[in-house]
Parts: sequence; C-alpha cells; structure tokens
Amino acid sequence: MVIETDKQQEIYEGIEVPVANDLPEFVKAIRASGLVGLGGASFPTHIKFNPKNIDAVHTLIVNAAECEPFITSDHRLMLEDAEDLIAGCQLVMKFLGLSEGFIGIEDNKMDAIQHLDQLLAAKGITNIKTFKLQARYPKGAERVLVYEVTGKTMNAGVLPADLGIILSNVTTIAFVGQYFRNGMPLITKRMTVDGDAVARPTNVIAPIGTQIHDVIEFCGGYKQEPRKILMGGPMMGRAIFSDELPIVKNNNAILAFSKAQALVKEETACINCGKCHQACPFKLIPTALAKAYDMRDAQALSDLKVMQCMECGSCSYICPARRPLAFTNKLGKGVVKEAGIK
Repeated sequence: MVIETDKQQEIYEGIEVPVANDLPEFVKAIRASGLVGLGGASFPTHIKFNPKNIDAVHTLIVNAAECEPFITSDHRLMLEDAEDLIAGCQLVMKFLGLSEGFIGIEDNKMDAIQHLDQLLAAKGITNIKTFKLQARYPKGAERVLVYEVTGKTMNAGVLPADLGIILSNVTTIAFVGQYFRNGMPLITKRMTVDGDAVARPTNVIAPIGTQIHDVIEFCGGYKQEPRKILMGGPMMGRAIFSDELPIVKNNNAILAFSKAQALVKEETACINCGKCHQACPFKLIPTALAKAYDMRDAQALSDLKVMQCMECGSCSYICPARRPLAFTNKLGKGVVKEAGIK
C-alpha cells in the first residue's frame, strides 16, 4: 500500500490539548501521544511512567548528556525549548509524586546550564536542578548517569525504578511539556545531520517517516559519495544499507561519512596494553571476554560479567589493534543466553 501526502501539512481538526487529573489519565494521554524514549531506546514512555513500585519512586533524572561525537540536537533543544523541558519535568513529577528532579548536562554546554538555571530561578522552582557532568563519553549511558547523580550502582537487568528513579531523555521530557501545551502528538523529530559527505551539516526538525535522502537533500545533498551512513552517533549508532529508509522516532542523528572518514584500519594482534580495560566504564576485561567468546565458553563469559557490557564502544575505539571488542561482547551475550545461564 502506498500513501501519498498532499504536502499541505494541515493540522487535523480533532487535535486537542490533553487533560489529566491523576496518574492513570496522565499515562493514558502519554500513550495516546505515541511517545517513546527519544534518546535511542524507543521504550514506550507510558510504561516507564507507570512503574509497579510507584510509591517507592521519588527522583526524576533527565538525561541531557549528549556525549556522542557530532550530535548536538539535544543541546539546541535545551536552548530553544527550555520552557517545554521545565514544564515536562513538572508534569512528570506532579503525576508520579516525585520530590526532586535533576537535569544532567555535560560541562561543555555551559550556555544550556546557565539558560536553564536562569529559567528555574525566575520561576521560583527549587525542586528541579541542573547537574553538571564531566564532558566525557559515555556519561549519557543510563547506568553511568544514575551513578553520577545519585551514587547508586545499577547492574545489568536492574531498572532505574527499582532504585527509586525515573530516568528519561531530555527530548522525551520536553515533548511531554509541548504535548500538554498544544496537543500535537509525536509526528516530528529533531536530529543532527553531519559528516564530511554532507554539504551543509545542521540540525533539522523533520516529519517522522521522511526518507533519509530527502533530509540530506534539505541539507544541500552529498558533497561527495558517502561510504557509510549511520543512524545515531559513531559510537553506538547503526550503519544503514540505504538512504531510502525513513526517519523513525528514536533517530537523533544521520551521519554520512566519505571513504576517508569511514575507513576502519585493518585489525592486528592484541599487544595486551590494557587500554580497553581502562576505558571500560564498568572495568570489564574485553581481552579476556574476547578469548572466552572465541572458545564459546558461556560460563567464562558469564563469570567475566559480559552481560554488564552496555556496548558503548569505548574498548573498540581505544584499541590500538582495532579489534571489534564491543561487537564481540555483543556476540558473547548471545552465547550466554543460548546456554541459559542467569
């Protein structure tokens, strides 16, 4: 089935600002909006906002740590849509009964921190604060951010709600504020378009479903043939096979790299330098995990905590031998799951 747009972009006359008087009505409105985790996970937000242990949840953490290279769309949101962000925080805290909120922002975005601090002070809001993070990858990872803000350790398989926390991406929270202001459901996505193959790198707001090549064309097209196109950042994004794919809800970037920038050097032998271990946020030993995977030793993989790996790519990036350690860990998880080890 092919549905062609009339290109009029007219707003449906049935659009109404949602009204919520309690948590069930709030969750119902969020579900109706089509909202999912906009930082990349795409987990349905209405489920996150309705935890089973609601009485034990007390803190909101907004993930505004845009730590992947190239991506700046969340930074622009904090400067341009700060009112919606603060309103979204207040709504979530009100209906979930949360006592405090933190907006985690890296310290290389001082303009965003200062802008939000000024707005919060002007509104007399004291239970929501910005939280300055070191500008170092991967501060935006869920478990890393929870530890930075609260000092609590969140192991693999543990949800933030289990620790009394609702953690959500800054774009997701800002959408909540926007939705309860104008009633527009999730139909557009702000994203960064960058890479040395793009003629005019910029941040754009595009309708969800727009083909990627149309977004690239809006940015001046390709100035050279792209060798690799990524949805997301260069560390955890995924390569796509065609620019005819559509923009989806959790797209925060489209990166198009030339042959020179996309070049991955040939893998060489491990020299046991230990840099991968030093770079790992959880102090895993990727070389030992790789050896266990090569032997398909599920028990060794489990003992070495392969399930703790969040596949941030730090080990692969730092490795002088260019070994695909993060991807090996991903495969290792499959070996553990297949063996039924818990």
